[in-house]
Amino acid sequence: MILFRTKLGGFVLVGFLLALWELASRSSGAPIVTFPPFSRVCQALWSLVATGEIVDVLLPSLQRLAIGYVIALAIGVAAGMAMGHFRVVFNLFEPLTEVLRPIPAPAYVPVAILFLGLGDEMKIFVIAFATCFPILLNTFSGVRSVDVIQINTARTFGYSDWAILRKVIMPAALPQIFTGMRISLALSLIMVVISEMVASVDGIGFFILNSERGFRIPEMYAGIIVLGILGYIMNALFLQVEHYVVRWHHDANKRDVS
Repeated sequence: MILFRTKLGGFVLVGFLLALWELASRSSGAPIVTFPPFSRVCQALWSLVATGEIVDVLLPSLQRLAIGYVIALAIGVAAGMAMGHFRVVFNLFEPLTEVLRPIPAPAYVPVAILFLGLGDEMKIFVIAFATCFPILLNTFSGVRSVDVIQINTARTFGYSDWAILRKVIMPAALPQIFTGMRISLALSLIMVVISEMVASVDGIGFFILNSERGFRIPEMYAGIIVLGILGYIMNALFLQVEHYVVRWHHDANKRDVS
């Protein structure tokens, strides 16, 4: 069917699941307080939008996410490039990276609270820490996969190590760097919600948890739906930026497939 050859089929599936939610809530024996119909959740969501409360809820979260993500991007790309290109840097930091990377980022929240308190500094640190490693590892992998012939050719033309890193290795590694950035973008949204649920008085994570505690269940579900919509929009915008920056990579892949 033509419908399922495009994304329209996916949206139809989402609509079907939401309709199923409405029917299941009204026909099942589950308490309507804990499992409200989707129509009631839509009313709560519309109220958030109409009153402008959604802006007050999302703005603190987006600010923390943006700052933490930018910090992780700077550290991850710089460290990944250095570790991938300079053997001495790899030998120095690889053991530390492999020790810290497997530890779940939420485990650092209590430590961050002890040293940074309950303010934005703690949340930004947790976001940056969690999102740094996918960027670092994908950057390292991208640097290591650069064709050695390109590097040797640049050296033949008298390029210094830093010039090779900037003009040869960085462009070649960009597709994998963007892969790490995309993974980290989703992870940053997860971490901002977790940090706000643990210790915050604002933000989308606090809103969802506070709604559950106050038995405002439609508002709780509305907050979760907002997270889903926000994640989808962020990913869609990121893909547009990625396609523009590394369009040469996507064009090459299309030629290979054809």
